Amino acid sequence: MSGNRMRSKTITVIAVVNAVGAILTAVFWSLVFFRIFAAEHLPPELDAGSVSTTFGFMVADLLWALLLLVVSVIGLWQLRPWGWLAAQMINILWIYSMTVIWCRDIDGGHVSPGAILFLPFVPFAVWAIFALWRKREDFGLSTHVQTTSGQK
Repeated sequence: MSGNRMRSKTITVIAVVNAVGAILTAVFWSLVFFRIFAAEHLPPELDAGSVSTTFGFMVADLLWALLLLVVSVIGLWQLRPWGWLAAQMINILWIYSMTVIWCRDIDGGHVSPGAILFLPFVPFAVWAIFALWRKREDFGLSTHVQTTSGQK
């Protein structure tokens, strides 16, 4: 933690949930990589476009989401502003990616395991966006709005 500030229960919960999200993301995509892309394991409902989309999400999640999750956990735990920012970024990624996945699955007529597994992170992310905003001072982020003239 920065200085002698104490981490609130709210921030601790968000950090722990993000740690769980990081672990689930790594395990899920490892399983997908080793099982679903083998031709004999593909369900008939998955067309080439769905497989390509899934592969794209795997690469993006392993590059960006997993990185942001880990950075957010470390930064939230230490009450660093970059941890707050990474957590807000991952919250938006949960909402965005799950919207795309559910639209794809509904349109394709079947629900993927990832859509079910990661769905609880969406309402949590919506809550966490507002919770982190209310706790921004804990990270040394100002609650005062600056105007262009520098007046508060």
